Amino acid sequence: MSADEDYVYDEESGEWMPASELAAKQAAADTIEVRDAVGNLLQDGDQVTLIKDLEVKGAGQTLKQGTLIKSIRLTGDAQEIDCKYPGIRGLVLRAEFVKKR
Repeated sequence: MSADEDYVYDEESGEWMPASELAAKQAAADTIEVRDAVGNLLQDGDQVTLIKDLEVKGAGQTLKQGTLIKSIRLTGDAQEIDCKYPGIRGLVLRAEFVKKR
């Protein structure tokens, strides 16, 4: 914190604080935690396995329990993860149906 730093009013707390401190506080509030079926924190690039058979709408196939999904991507939604799987384009799974490896 330097003496010439700009101060901004934080509506939430009703206090004046350095702009950099407020930006850090807002960034922390914007992060979304995505957790798998057993509560493990998921991150981009994680590998997951399915905990139940899932019928994939539009693809005409079923992904079986135990199927390995490599390199997931978080979507910004606390319940959805973006996945790549051979033969299925644009696969989005709900985090409650996967378990981190």
